[in-house]
Amino acid sequence: MKKFSLTAIARAQLRDAENAGNGRAASTVFGGHEHTLRQTVIGIKAGTELQEHASPGEATLLVLDGRVTVSSMGNQWEGRSQDLIVLPEGRLKISATEDSSVLLTVAKTDR
Repeated sequence: MKKFSLTAIARAQLRDAENAGNGRAASTVFGGHEHTLRQTVIGIKAGTELQEHASPGEATLLVLDGRVTVSSMGNQWEGRSQDLIVLPEGRLKISATEDSSVLLTVAKTDR
């Protein structure tokens, strides 16, 4: 069994995002290539976005802190602290309207 402090990891990723040229930083806390489930904490500075990309499988986005907007196929969903967004299949983009940290959980279907 392993235990993680998402609060501490989120703080660290947001600090790293402040120093990153692209305004974001991420750390996989569970999973990876050898697992179906992967959970990643992402720190995103306000005004920064994760460009449109294809989702690798079923996914959710838990907003740990801040405010983000998820866009997909002309639709948008806003998430605030402690909101859980079930991400749509297909292509999507995530934009931070405030300094934010999120937990992305993906069950990869390409295994």
